[in-house]
Amino acid sequence: MGFPQARLVAIICLATGAVLDAAIGPPAGKGNCELSLMRGLLDAFSAGDVLLADALYCNYFMIALLQAAGVDVLFEQHGARITDFRRGRRLGERDHVVRWTKPRRRPEWMTPEQYRSFPDELTVREVKVDGRVLVTTMVSARQVPKGELSDLYACRWHVELDIRNIKTTLGMEVLRCLTPPMVEKELSVYLLAYNVIRLLMAQAAQHAGLHPRELSFKHTVQLWSVWTTTALRTESAELFSSDRPAHGGEPAWTY
Repeated sequence: MGFPQARLVAIICLATGAVLDAAIGPPAGKGNCELSLMRGLLDAFSAGDVLLADALYCNYFMIALLQAAGVDVLFEQHGARITDFRRGRRLGERDHVVRWTKPRRRPEWMTPEQYRSFPDELTVREVKVDGRVLVTTMVSARQVPKGELSDLYACRWHVELDIRNIKTTLGMEVLRCLTPPMVEKELSVYLLAYNVIRLLMAQAAQHAGLHPRELSFKHTVQLWSVWTTTALRTESAELFSSDRPAHGGEPAWTY
């Protein structure tokens, strides 16, 4: 019998690295792919937010759902879609605004009524930078120049480091629980511990006049471990000292 496995999708704050929301599900099966779990997290976003994600999330219906909520996106173009910069409204070199037509095939997870509620077209901006094509709903080249899109998408790499911190630095690579409900609880505890460390980092950064991303997560964990161990030893020593009688005799232990 194998160990239980789980699929985890999380929304991570770019500024602080904190996990804003997460969804946990089986690693396989209908309705448990990353996109399905992601659709269950859309309430975590507010109008004006910007979502950075890789090419997996760059599909018509995901963009439409986020755009309807007032959320802008910046994704890498999915490999299945061909970008032709001769089409659309040209904004600059390898930079244009185009319209995507709603796919004719309705996804299995969607009801006919839901499918009809989606717009027939989406207006998106496609731009080629650093050898990759990016797709965004921020279509104004004046407000968001091509170079800023490139710099912003480069920040997506932070999530890879954040995932490594959760899995490796905190030791979540191998889960110890043996049943799905307990695995879910174990994952939740790890995410809670991760956010506690991120909170400490944000407070320390504010006190020092730094950006939270300038601090080392691993170093913070090490400092926290040393501090808590030292504080626990000090507290235990003081408790033991207070239990000793003033003039000899046996300690007054309390049960």
